[in-house]
Amino acid sequence: MADTGAERITTAQALRARVWNGRWLLAAGVVAVAAVYAFAGMSVYVVLLACAVLLAAAMLPTGGASQSIQSDAAIEASGLQRLSGEYLAAAVADPLIIFDRTATIVHANAAAFAAFGGIAPGLSLSLKFRAPEMQALLDSVLSGTVASDAVDYTEKLPVERAYRVSASSVGHATDLFVLVFKDQSETRRIDRMRADFIANASHELRTPLASISGFIETLRGPARNDPAAREQFLQIMQNQTGRMARLIDDLLSLSRLEMKPYLKPGTEVDLRQTIDSVIDSLGPLVKENSVVIERDYAEGPLDVPGDRDELFQVFENLVENACKYGQPGGRVTVSIARGEAGPEPGIDVTIRDYGPGIPEEHIPRITERFYRVDVESSRTQKGTGLGLSIVKHILTRHNARLSIKSEVGKGAAFTVHLPAR
Repeated sequence: MADTGAERITTAQALRARVWNGRWLLAAGVVAVAAVYAFAGMSVYVVLLACAVLLAAAMLPTGGASQSIQSDAAIEASGLQRLSGEYLAAAVADPLIIFDRTATIVHANAAAFAAFGGIAPGLSLSLKFRAPEMQALLDSVLSGTVASDAVDYTEKLPVERAYRVSASSVGHATDLFVLVFKDQSETRRIDRMRADFIANASHELRTPLASISGFIETLRGPARNDPAAREQFLQIMQNQTGRMARLIDDLLSLSRLEMKPYLKPGTEVDLRQTIDSVIDSLGPLVKENSVVIERDYAEGPLDVPGDRDELFQVFENLVENACKYGQPGGRVTVSIARGEAGPEPGIDVTIRDYGPGIPEEHIPRITERFYRVDVESSRTQKGTGLGLSIVKHILTRHNARLSIKSEVGKGAAFTVHLPAR
């Protein structure tokens, strides 16, 4: 009965719509019939019959409207046919798996095949994902009591990836369910880097602070009236505050570089003049370490696009490290050469020392923040562990790169590859 009533309402609405759409034609017809009646003196019954015919004509659907409705319906049906589950799953960038009430895979999109491999319709999810958290999630969604929170799942092979997995039913009474895996690996990596950075920075600051605090207590106590001890402790405290100041300056430099990762174009830097200025500024350090700096520059102009102050900081870090960690009494070679001809020729600057060298296993990580090959030697030389990290960030801004070659006992060579104009 309800369906019959609904059909009647729909029919009445359609009739009213047709009359409304043909209102002007109906009005014109009525006016014409009335005019004929007034001037021709025909029977009133003829007038009524003519009006009835006009009303019926207005209520009939036009051929154009019928064709338009049929065309719209055909387009809609065609679109719905294309929006099948497989097409929708393929449009999702994250791994997605559709399964039935027996936890058997019905369909998996391309991202799921790439992430997990060995996924095929008919495979049991309980056998594929054996982790307890995944088993609990499957049990909850199949029992209809799926939790509002997703679960964390880590896939170990072929590479370790961390996912946030959510499950839900597909529609109503379809007996189909879906698992969606949101890749959290990059987010977790950044979180670990942030945590490590905070821990390392805190450690680097805590060490000199503890030293300063201890000396202050000593000066207030046993060394209160000892001028020699007081002078010695004050010198150590000054060294420690200088170390903290250098660390804070390097942290601020890194922060500024990360806030503006791209370099404004249009500035040219003369590498010959910049590196000569670096060597001159390091004169006291060179004399202190009894190091000889040899220069080997290519002929002709050696200009590159970039920021002079930032490139000065790059070469200052590299030359300073070579003087500090190279063999005392030895030499450091600074060479500038034009790169091999190619689609994007550039200029290579190499700073080479002849000291103990860097073990091969340390080279891939040497530009990480606070990473040190020899912790004690680095702290003795007043290093903060951030110099090479700053170098890497500046070179990235200049579309340049750093390569490192070293052999234990034969020194190390740091080469900066800069693009030409």
